Amino acid sequence: MTEWTHPPYADPARFTEQETALNADGRAVPGTVTLPERPNGIGVVLLSGGGPFDRDETSGPNKPLKDLAWGLASWGVTVLRFDKVSFARPALMTEPGFTMTADYVPHAIAAVHKLREYVEHVFLIGHSMGGKVAPKIAAEEPSVAGLIIMAGDTQPMQHAAVRVMSYLATTSPEAVPLEVVERFKRQSAVVDSPDLSPDTPSTDLPFGMPASFWLDLRDYDPVATAAKLDVPILILQGGRDYQVTVADDLPAWRDGLPDATIKILEADNHLFFPGTGPSTPADYATAQHVDPEALITIARWMLRTTRS
Repeated sequence: MTEWTHPPYADPARFTEQETALNADGRAVPGTVTLPERPNGIGVVLLSGGGPFDRDETSGPNKPLKDLAWGLASWGVTVLRFDKVSFARPALMTEPGFTMTADYVPHAIAAVHKLREYVEHVFLIGHSMGGKVAPKIAAEEPSVAGLIIMAGDTQPMQHAAVRVMSYLATTSPEAVPLEVVERFKRQSAVVDSPDLSPDTPSTDLPFGMPASFWLDLRDYDPVATAAKLDVPILILQGGRDYQVTVADDLPAWRDGLPDATIKILEADNHLFFPGTGPSTPADYATAQHVDPEALITIARWMLRTTRS
């Protein structure tokens, strides 16, 4: 596998890193604090997407959260990223009672508290499901200074799963045959059903996730939760993203958060890698880095927000 190399906008001479541990709900997960040589008083907790991701959100040869951590630290931002509890203990994802909330919120709050030992202003940067859950974390932790939501989904996940599988059946039919799409349609209907209960078998549900996961998601509205917050919000969206899209997800953020700053990076896919043409899963197998425009937009927005 190609070894990760740092992006050109990161200067390792400008920061150091140290290991840490975050304890929450009786479980500890490891993390990394990236400490700039010249800190500007701003800190960021990074939240990866849905699934058992490590602290770097490793995807093939790519490490998008490490790109962000090193890039932001080069701007003077102190960054904390951590392995998700579902990465440390993957079996949790199939256990009854597992939820998106449990996978993110307790350790994210612990990360905010840890980072406030270093800086005054702590922001959350959430990618994909990490962006979706960021408002919930901020609602439970009032010291959060602001949110940066990168490709945060608003369409119900079970519906998005059908849409994405349908797209992949067209672009990558050898990987996703039509019968997979039909199976996801049936499973999505089960999630939508008023009969969904904690006892619904996970085999009847998308991705084999337990009913507790889907019940938790059904009860959560990220836009409504964000609208109640009194913090600045930046929303970034890739124009070539087929997983979280300009057409299916961004309108809800735009309509529900009229005061948020929204920017579409037209060339970027779901991982904010710039490119051309239709995006496919093969994009993620090539070594790339997060678009420097995304990094610069985030850094400048946080600086403006904290100095206004």
